[in-house]
Amino acid sequence: MDSRNSAPLASYIDLLLDAVCAVDKQGRFVFVSAACERIFGYSPAELIGQSMIELVHPADRQRTLDAAREIMAGEPKLNFENRYLRKDGRVVHILWSARWSEVDQLRVAVARDITERKLAESRQAALYAISEAAHAAEDLLALFKRIHLIIGEWLPALNFSVALYDEHCAQLNFPYHVDDHEPQPEQPGTLTERLCAEVIRSGQPILLTPEQQEAPAGFEVVVSGQPASCWLGVPLNAQKGTIGALIVKSIPGGERYTEQDKELLQYVCAQVATAIERKQLHARLERMAQYDQLTQLPNRELLRERLKASLETARRDKGRMALLYVDLDRFKQVNDTLGHGVGDMLLQAVANRLKGCVRETDTVARIGGDEFVVLLHSIQASVDTDTVVGKIRQVLAQPLRLDGHSLNIQSSIGVARFPDHGTDEKQLFRHADEAMYSAKRTHHLGQV
Repeated sequence: MDSRNSAPLASYIDLLLDAVCAVDKQGRFVFVSAACERIFGYSPAELIGQSMIELVHPADRQRTLDAAREIMAGEPKLNFENRYLRKDGRVVHILWSARWSEVDQLRVAVARDITERKLAESRQAALYAISEAAHAAEDLLALFKRIHLIIGEWLPALNFSVALYDEHCAQLNFPYHVDDHEPQPEQPGTLTERLCAEVIRSGQPILLTPEQQEAPAGFEVVVSGQPASCWLGVPLNAQKGTIGALIVKSIPGGERYTEQDKELLQYVCAQVATAIERKQLHARLERMAQYDQLTQLPNRELLRERLKASLETARRDKGRMALLYVDLDRFKQVNDTLGHGVGDMLLQAVANRLKGCVRETDTVARIGGDEFVVLLHSIQASVDTDTVVGKIRQVLAQPLRLDGHSLNIQSSIGVARFPDHGTDEKQLFRHADEAMYSAKRTHHLGQV
C-alpha cells in the first residue's frame, strides 16, 4: 500500500473523522490518515515507522497483542475497545474495526475516538453507584468503604483517604484512610495531611506526577524521586463550601493519573460531598431525636430502647440489672434565684458527675427537667447497686463553683432492681419513681 498521504485515495480518506491506518507484520505504522493526528496528537511523519503497541496504554497492551494475532490469523475484529496514550500524555479510548490483508501483508484498521462517550458512561455509572451507596450505607464509614471500591473500579486506588474539615475546632480529621506507608495521616507534616490541607485551603484539585515540570510549592520533593508515587487530591465541595478532600495515591512506579482522571474524580467528589452532607444531616437529626441537647445524655426514648435491650438480656441470661431515678432537690430555687444560665450549667455538671460514677457499658439519661435515670446493665448482686448509689450521693454532694456561685447539690435517688421490683419497663419505672419520691419526702421531713 502506498504510504504517501498525498495519493488520491488518501486525500479522500483524510476527510474522514475516524482514523484509518495500516500496520505491517512487525506491528509498525505504514499508513495513517489525517484524523490520526487529531486523535493521537502525533503527525503522520511521527507515526510512520513507529511501533503501534508503544502507543497503547500499558494496562491494555497484552489483550491488544492477543487481538492483533487473531486478526493476522484471519479473524476480523469489529468494535474492539482499548486505550491509547496521546502525545501530550492524555488517555484516549478507541473503538477499532480491523482486518488482515493477506495480499498487502498489512493490518488495516479504522479507529473511532470514543473518549467523551466513555467519560460520560463513567460519570453516569459513578453517579448511580454513589447514589446507591449513600442510601445503602448505614454510616459514613460504610459509605467511604463503598466509595473506595467504586473509585477503585476505574482508577488505581489502593491508597485512599478521606479528610473532613471541622470548622468549629479548625481541625482536619481522617474518618477513612488506607495507606501502608502513612498509617497516621493526622500527624503534622505527613504528605497526606499536607496535600489534604492544601486542597481544602485552595478548594482546587492537585495532581502530582513523577518528574512533573511545575509542582505546587512545598510538593517538589514528591515528584522528584524515582520511582515515585502519583498523587491526586480533589476537594469535597458542598453547598456550604469545601468540607474536606479525597486523596488517591498510586503505588511507586505504577500507573499515573491523568487530567481526565482528575476531571472524573472532581465530578465524583461532587456527588460524594452531597452524600456526606446527607449522612451528616441524618446523623445530626438522629442524635437530636435520641439525645438531650443540653447535657448530650440519652433522652427518654433512647433510654427506653436501652432498657428494653437490657431487660431482654437479663431475662435470657437469668441475670440482674437496676434502674436508678435521680432527682435534684430544690433545683427550681437555683433557676429562680440565680437564673436559667446557672441552672443549665448545674445540669451539665451533674450529667458529667453521674457519668463518672458508672461503667461505660451503663447508661446515664436525662428524661426531663432535673430528672436523671441511671441504667445499670448486667450487675452481679444487689450490693453492686448500693455501691453505685453511695458513689453518686458522695459525688453529687461535693460543692460546685458555677459562674461565681458556690452550690451544694442534694439529690433524691430511687432504686428499682430486676427481678426483685419488677420484670417489665413499667413496673421498674414505677417502683424507681415511687422510691425517689419517698426519698424526697424523707429529705423534706429531715429539713423541717
